[in-house]
Amino acid sequence: MSSLPTYETLKLSQPKPHVTLVELNRSSKLNAMNKQLFDELKVCFEQLNTEKSCRAIVLTGSGKAFSTGIDVKYLSGVSVNELGEIDDVARKALHVRRMIQSTQASLRSVDKCEKPVIAAIHGHCIGAGVDLSACCDIRYSARDTTFSIKEVDIGLAADVGTLQILPKSITNHSIFRELVYTSRTFNSDEAQQIGLIGRIFDTREAVLEAAISLASVIARKSPVAVQGSKINLNYARDHTVDDNFLFASAWNSSMLMTEDIIKGVMASAVSKDKSNKDAISEIKFEDI
Repeated sequence: MSSLPTYETLKLSQPKPHVTLVELNRSSKLNAMNKQLFDELKVCFEQLNTEKSCRAIVLTGSGKAFSTGIDVKYLSGVSVNELGEIDDVARKALHVRRMIQSTQASLRSVDKCEKPVIAAIHGHCIGAGVDLSACCDIRYSARDTTFSIKEVDIGLAADVGTLQILPKSITNHSIFRELVYTSRTFNSDEAQQIGLIGRIFDTREAVLEAAISLASVIARKSPVAVQGSKINLNYARDHTVDDNFLFASAWNSSMLMTEDIIKGVMASAVSKDKSNKDAISEIKFEDI
């Protein structure tokens, strides 16, 4: 990426080759999400989706928190300034529906991005912060992170990721439903117990370093294989087994012709020689 785009609510950097670090950049608000952040998040991930030099993404929050959810000031403004001007109930409902779908599209841009996204979570991960993490492929957390699926406490059902994506991957639905219905806080150990996060690290620095290191490993693999794997995994999550096999056969009928396979097979053969055990990791794959 020759020059990184600039945003007011996001900060982008390249800590490793082909790795993009995206930081939520409202640290003074504990990265609470307002309309501008939602809008910029969508633009950012749609751009990264087609950015050739980006192969893996780490998503984190600047300052003391991953995210404390939707900015209350933003929600209050919508209620007072926008909905307050609409008298008709049906028109008010249509306006709210459009607003929800716009927010869903912002977070879904992370899920739909064909590059793997690793969440590096620390501090607080609350409400929409959990929704955002749900849209990531891999979730790492600092040990001191406090989680809460907060929506029930403010009178609504989570509608931008937590209840739509996580049930497909959660390993303990009994505790997960308890957390949803009560909004109680829980720590990183319990988050790992239910399958919300994969690994726990002692500090924010450690979790960020681990996430970047993992992203760097992924970025050295064939981008055809990695991005194809994410596309197939997301499709499998949302379809039947029979549908998944049909999709995979159609996908690989063209993808199997990539030169990356030849490079991988040759490197595997070379790596069997003990003196060349790192041959696979040294393959240079072209951007796509």
